[in-house]
Amino acid sequence: MRKLVPVATCTTATPGLGLHCSSYSRRGVRMTATAEFNIHTIDTGFGGVQFDAAYLVVQAQRAALIDCGTSLSVPQMLAAVQAAGLSPAQVEWLILTHVHLDHAGGAGALLRHLPHAQVLVHPRGAPHLVDPTRLIAGATAVYGEADMARNYGIIEPVPAERVVAADEGHTVMLGERVLRIIETPGHARHHLCVWDARSRSWFTGDTFGLSYRQLDSARGAFILPTSSPVQFEPEAMLQSIARLMDAAPQAMYLTHYGRVTSPEPLAQALDEQIHAMTDIALGCAQRPDRHRCMVAALTALYLERARQHGCRLDDAAVERLLTTDIELNAQGLGCWLDRAARTG
Repeated sequence: MRKLVPVATCTTATPGLGLHCSSYSRRGVRMTATAEFNIHTIDTGFGGVQFDAAYLVVQAQRAALIDCGTSLSVPQMLAAVQAAGLSPAQVEWLILTHVHLDHAGGAGALLRHLPHAQVLVHPRGAPHLVDPTRLIAGATAVYGEADMARNYGIIEPVPAERVVAADEGHTVMLGERVLRIIETPGHARHHLCVWDARSRSWFTGDTFGLSYRQLDSARGAFILPTSSPVQFEPEAMLQSIARLMDAAPQAMYLTHYGRVTSPEPLAQALDEQIHAMTDIALGCAQRPDRHRCMVAALTALYLERARQHGCRLDDAAVERLLTTDIELNAQGLGCWLDRAARTG
């Protein structure tokens, strides 16, 4: 396990971030606690520091985990449960926003340590947890066996009897605390988001985009959409974001990465960028170098927006940070163009 550096205690709120919290490192796990709501942000370790988050929600000594990282994240997840003063037996739910491996790859391995937990997932995702063969094959085709082993570990199946297929309107009870599920396609057709009425917050998976702390400025959080392959659907994503905003949320808990507040301007930024990204895709569609064209245009789009936002990093550093996301977003836009061409 990589060594984690303790982070400073948050004492003030930055616009768009809402850092009313304490951050700490204990037993090798980095966590940020939103104390007033018993929500703990867990750094799963996937992708580096503050890249991939899971969440622990606690109420009346009962707990739910939302997403879990990869199989290599199991030590961090269990350490987070212990650091919150709980035993693994008190975790009743593992809620998965979707079954992409950075969110759900560790579910099978983690469940072996959570004797009473059930896994909640969209009906379309449930078969892939029970039999992850296709997930493994698809990811291995993209990353290769060596990178799969190094970054994701062994993807273990989840016992069918521990899987709860949940769609629109399903609720999970933690004592008197209600977590409500809605379907939010756009990033993936099996994507769910989780509403916590107590904190008036959404756990958004990848629906509400990506927001890396390195790109924060005096204006708050910098955000961009994720159109990674293979099921990006821009209209569905826009509708899902609008549904999230209809609840008048106070905060969003993103997988990539952490809690952001003042969601209205962030939603507007996502809307603008989704439209700009589809315009880029359509503009590059007939080019023989379509993918390269989209990568260049997406890079220019994000760099310009980062400058306008007042990000402290220079252009080269921003581009390095976003290289993988730019590549994946271009691939996803390509899938969208190809699907549109097939369906007419």
